[in-house]
Amino acid sequence: MTPESRSRRRFLGQGARTLGLLACAGAVRPGRLLADDAKAAPSDPAEATRLIDRGVAFLRPRQDAKGGWSTQREPGVTALVVTALLRSGQVTAADPAITKALTYLESFIGPHGGVSESAHANYTTSIAMVAFQEANRKGRYDRTIKTAQNFLKTMQWDESEGKDRDDPFYGGAGYGGRNSRPDLSNTAFFIEALRDTGLPADDPSLKKAMVFVSRCQNLKGEFNDQAWAAKVDDGGFVYSTAHDGESMAGKTDGGGLRSYASMTYAGLKSMIYAGLDRNDPRVKAAMTYIKNHYTLDENPGLGQQGLYYYYHTFAKTMAVLGEAKFTDAKGVQHDWKAELTAALAKRQDPEGGWVNHSDRFMEGDPNLVTAYALLALAYTRQK
Repeated sequence: MTPESRSRRRFLGQGARTLGLLACAGAVRPGRLLADDAKAAPSDPAEATRLIDRGVAFLRPRQDAKGGWSTQREPGVTALVVTALLRSGQVTAADPAITKALTYLESFIGPHGGVSESAHANYTTSIAMVAFQEANRKGRYDRTIKTAQNFLKTMQWDESEGKDRDDPFYGGAGYGGRNSRPDLSNTAFFIEALRDTGLPADDPSLKKAMVFVSRCQNLKGEFNDQAWAAKVDDGGFVYSTAHDGESMAGKTDGGGLRSYASMTYAGLKSMIYAGLDRNDPRVKAAMTYIKNHYTLDENPGLGQQGLYYYYHTFAKTMAVLGEAKFTDAKGVQHDWKAELTAALAKRQDPEGGWVNHSDRFMEGDPNLVTAYALLALAYTRQK
């Protein structure tokens, strides 16, 4: 049993009530749900496979002479593509494209085990660890993964950087470690990388990370002592606690930080990975937010910006929740796999890839966005 499945079993085993019956408090502001999404046919793995096949065929010829994808940017894109191809079920670890790409990624590994030659060392190491794990056969990448785990732990903001538990940076991870402020996106990748490569939920690094994750939630109480937490208090998540808090969705007139969906799913997923159960007030509040804002038409709070990151994070979170159906705040039951497949089907380009024309967060790069789409679709085929 994988760490992911153990976390999910513990999460689903807590309490007598299903997630669909969690209390939903506060005003309901559901996102605009397309009629096509609402009426999606039952989940059809064959349709997801068709989309995946076309996406894989799109990516294959786009691998460059260095062995990666979008190498003019950074190696993290290549790591995401490798993971997406391997999880597609259409490409094996022995495929020449994969071995060439992993050799390219290995060239960035520094003396301390991280992908530290990359400008975004923490981010790229987290993403690359998962790629190496997906390709690990007969222990080939055991040492690479172990040293990368140790590297990530040393780069987390904690006492070793002079940050104690009272500091807003504490427990978080940023793009480049000590020289960059922490944020929830990178911290979520950090948590996922450590858990997917075998660390238990009670590892000290994950416990520290949960301090930071909790402070990114708009939930005033014992887990969030930030001044802005009570100004929105909707259970959603923001981007960072650094520098008095930051949200990509901006601020309210009263100075609160607006929650948005992609970070809320990232926060909820991180809490499950760290072993929190359904009765934890942080989990309940996050569930309230996503029930109130369930949609696959947009990334609630940001519209079309970051849409494919949202799809990927949405799918991963739904998978670890372990529910085939999801009931929103209006009592509408959703076959999330079918709705996600339908949303991606109508957005796939004729060439087989995906791209976001609202180009923020690098989503104008079809290699990156197609990787996100393939990763999302892979979760729709899990039983």
